[in-house]
Formats: sequence, C-alpha cells, structure tokens
Amino acid sequence: MKYSTKARLLSAGVAVFTFAGPALALDGNDLVAKINGAISAQGGGSLSAESVAVSGSEVTLTNARFTAPSGQPSLPLGTIKFEGVAEDDGGYTAETVSFDNLNVTQDKVTITASDISMSGLVVPSNPASGGLDAILLYDEAHVGKMAATIDGKPAFSVDEMNVTSEVADDNSSIGFDLQANGIKSDLSLVEDASARDALQQLGITSLDGKVTMQGSWALEDGTLDIDEYALDFAKIGRLNLTFSISGYTLDFIKSANETAKAMESNANKEEAQQAASLAMLGLMQRLTFNSAEIRFEDAGITKHALDYAGKQQGTTGAQMAQMLKGMTPMLLAQYNIPELQNMLSAAVNTYLDNPGSFTITAEPDKGVPFPMIMGAAMGAPNTLPQVLGVKVSAND
Repeated sequence: MKYSTKARLLSAGVAVFTFAGPALALDGNDLVAKINGAISAQGGGSLSAESVAVSGSEVTLTNARFTAPSGQPSLPLGTIKFEGVAEDDGGYTAETVSFDNLNVTQDKVTITASDISMSGLVVPSNPASGGLDAILLYDEAHVGKMAATIDGKPAFSVDEMNVTSEVADDNSSIGFDLQANGIKSDLSLVEDASARDALQQLGITSLDGKVTMQGSWALEDGTLDIDEYALDFAKIGRLNLTFSISGYTLDFIKSANETAKAMESNANKEEAQQAASLAMLGLMQRLTFNSAEIRFEDAGITKHALDYAGKQQGTTGAQMAQMLKGMTPMLLAQYNIPELQNMLSAAVNTYLDNPGSFTITAEPDKGVPFPMIMGAAMGAPNTLPQVLGVKVSAND
C-alpha cells in the first residue's frame, strides 16, 4: 500500500512537471515577433534571424539582420543575446541585450562599431493598444567606438554614444538623454575641390566635438519638449536648438507611419508624393507650436567666415563686417517687420563687433496651432514674428 501510494505520487509529480514544462519555457520566436510588432508601430523595419535558441532565461539570435522598410540593404547584426528574459503579461522584459561588433562595407565605405548593448528592455504585448505599454522601451543603449573609412582612409569616428530613458512614476511621460562624445571627422577627404578649399580657408580641416540631446515626451497630449539639442565643435562653436510642440501623440505617430508606408508601397512615386504631401498637411493640423530657440555660441568660426567672405569680395574681414551691418536693415525693410527689423539689426551689430552668442527665440503667450502659422505665412507673413513672439539678441 505504501509503495502504491508513493508510486502514484511520483507519477503525479512527473505529470505535473511534464505538462508545466512547455508553459514555463520561453518562446524565442514570439519574442522576435513582438519586437517586430513594436518596431513596425514605431516606424517600420523588421528583425530576422537564421536561428533562435532558448536556454533558461537566455534567448540567442544567430545571423540576425535588420531590414529597413525603405528597401535599403539589410544590416547584418550577427549574434544577438537577450539575457534575463521574462514574460510580462503577453510581452517580454530583458535585463540586458548584447550585440556582435558591427563591420559593414558598401561602395568603398566601411562602418564599424563595437561594445553595443542595451539594458532594461521592455517589449510590449500589443503595440496597437495605446499608452505607454504599447511602446518598445529600454533604460540604456550603449555603443562604443564607431568609425567610418573611405577607401581605407579614416573619415569619421565617435568615441562613445549613450542613450538613456526614464519613465515617470505615474507613467505619464518619458524623459530621454543622448550623449555622443569624441566625434571626429577628417574634412580633407571632401571630394569637391572648391568646397575643400573653402573649408581650409575657414580653418576647418577636421571636426572634433560632441552632440547632446535631452528632452521629454508626455503621452496624453503629445507634448514633446526638446530642452537641448546641441552640436558643439572645437574652433567652430556650439549650436543649440530647443523647441516644444503638442499633439505629437501615439495616434499621430501611427498615422504618420501609415502615410509613409502607403507612399513606399505606391509604384507611382509622383502620385505617392502628392498623396503623402496632402496627408502630412492634414496631420500637421493636429500639432501646436509652444516655443523654440536657436542659439549659436562662437568659438572662432565667425572671424574666419568674415575673412573668407571679404577675400571673395576683394576686401578684409573687418570691412565685410561693416558691409553686413549696413546691409541688414536695408534687406529687412522690404518685409514690413519694423519691430523685428530693429531687434535683428541691433543684434547683428553687437555680434559682428565682438562675436559671442546669437539667439533667436519664439515664445508666444500661448500655444499656436500649426494651421494658424501656415495661414499667417501664406496670407500675412509680416505678422509671423508677432504671432510666434519672436525675439533676437546677441552676446547675452
């Protein structure tokens, strides 16, 4: 009796684990399918692999490739390893994702990248559901040394790039931060002789700098705030763009993606372009302009530019600056914008006397719908500075 009872218990246990095993195992192909669903909803493209292997909480893609929706050649990604993978309400999470080093050559151009990884990946179960749970998210994406060569000659490189994102505690918004450091480029490889000569006279034979971007996106009303988008290069200067728009919702993104796909699938490119233009015009009506700013901080390029322009006119850089100061109010007078004309002329004078910074801001009292901006631009362009609250300043 005791033996019989133990045997039945053992058989029951085996049955439980036998039936439970498949339910607990990860489905690597479903993970790839869910990733592709999210990629398609957020812009297009597809991830494929020669084989997908699952071992515990690890999913490995062998000979993986990414194919863009535009028909461009697919990008070989080699082996992709997802570690710490877990199912999450029909979707998936992965603690880390690591990629093989990239090495691609096409038309004498070779691009390499190393130390590529992601962490905190969240793959949605249904990208069409709407809300934050419909978005492919990650905590951090990292790429180490990137480089491009032309005919074997170093042309461009980036020491390191990091992109981080952070979801608000109430899931109402996403903050993001991009840092691309150690950007270098050899401009002596520019093929056009006149362009190469101009760059040399401007004192720009190479680039050395960084790119940074920070911002946030609120899902409910689609407010996209770019607090910083800066290109900072030695001996040139720092150009920073900030802006804020509303209406950039998930529904807007979906409609824009559908328009792009329809244009791509239409064999009649002229007809597709016309249809896409009309569709995008309709989409723009959903957006509202909140504010924008363009600011340039000089690091030497202005003097070189004046000297170069002056030489082309048979004069000096200092004389060229005086010519520009005199021409600015005359050029602006034809647009019937007296207030902006005065501000811009004063700012140009201040900047050319002692190049420091030049700033253009547009900050209306309240958000301006894009249709109103387009209407003003077509019907009364001289009212745009007032509509948008435009101001210009220098060396502030």
